[in-house]
Amino acid sequence: MGLAVTANKGRCAGGHFLHVAFALFLLAVCLVFSPASRADVPLSATSYKMAGDATRMRVVMTFDREPDVKWFLLRGPNRLVIDLPSTRFAINAKDVKPRGLVRDVRYGDLGEGSRLILTGKGPFAIDKLDVLRNDDGNGYRIAIDMSAASEREFDAALANQALTTGSTVSTDKGGRVGTGPISNPGHRFTVVIDPGHGGVDGGAEGLNGTVEKNVTLAFAAELRDKLAAVGNYDVFMTRETDEFLRLDERVRIARQHEADLLISIHADTISLKGIRGATVYTVSDKASDPEAQALADRENLSDQFAGMEIKDDSKEVTDILIDLIRRETHNFSMSFAHTLVGQLSTSVGLINNPQRSAGFKVLKAPDVPSVLVELGYLSNAKDEAQLLSADWRGKAAQSITNAVALFASARAGSGTGG
Repeated sequence: MGLAVTANKGRCAGGHFLHVAFALFLLAVCLVFSPASRADVPLSATSYKMAGDATRMRVVMTFDREPDVKWFLLRGPNRLVIDLPSTRFAINAKDVKPRGLVRDVRYGDLGEGSRLILTGKGPFAIDKLDVLRNDDGNGYRIAIDMSAASEREFDAALANQALTTGSTVSTDKGGRVGTGPISNPGHRFTVVIDPGHGGVDGGAEGLNGTVEKNVTLAFAAELRDKLAAVGNYDVFMTRETDEFLRLDERVRIARQHEADLLISIHADTISLKGIRGATVYTVSDKASDPEAQALADRENLSDQFAGMEIKDDSKEVTDILIDLIRRETHNFSMSFAHTLVGQLSTSVGLINNPQRSAGFKVLKAPDVPSVLVELGYLSNAKDEAQLLSADWRGKAAQSITNAVALFASARAGSGTGG
């Protein structure tokens, strides 16, 4: 009997001990996984990716859990600063190599947190910055959409940042997307002239050794001077020396100057030596004819001359506002091309059907009316001689200047120009 009682007491004591031990275990687990304890564990940045070009970029950084993000803009140089909780950066150094619109990427610990800094190639706009749960449910990501903008637009974003937050601290997630174009009543009609090719990319070569990159630069300088002499326009060139520029860099320059018009200057060659005359091209998804398609294919290969890998990172755009802007821009481009053909016909020779279209990359800015002017064919001896003639260049440049004046006047009259 006594033995039985003793054994029962032992079982009770053992059971009580197990209950206490289990309760202590649960308490330890709760403490380990409590928010306070979790906050002491550094966030882990597991990957970093960038895609895009000099006009538009998407940057994505993934984390093991949801980051508390604050971001703001700085200038001198133009930067996006993203403040994070203390973070361990386990990302591939190759992935943060600058490209496209991003000139520099820096990240590291600040002592009381961590920071990611993206430096742009000039001013830019943050179109969207979101913290999103990963599709597989494991971890989170910061997704940043940025695009080339003007200094005025960047300054306006800085001013709005100070007004809405009282300091350089980001707004809540819901207020991170811009409100669209900012009006600029004092804006003067702006023309960006793009001398085709340059540097290692010489472009076409004439029968007598004339190199396209030299012809386009000389003509662009002549056109710039004539437009500047009018006194009503701000005029810029994508290059003023013999240098190589990627096609997307040329588009970026036009957008950052808030160009009302981009005129890209070229001089082509063709196997048929009897073909001569100027042509005006606009952008389109489908080429107007096989010759236009062949020319666009040649011009779009320009980036290969610098040994650069060509990737088309552009995604299908579904935003209705952007689509409407592109349609309006295309209409303006077509309007200027029509005016330009009319003006050139009075002073220089044109080919048959001189207004054509194809998928030229340099004409693809969604908000800048753009045309590509083939001044003539270096494969034709008479055209080559004209392109080297200062008198001919002066007449052709004056015709383009006249066309710009008509276009700018029409834009001003409709309230859409400077």
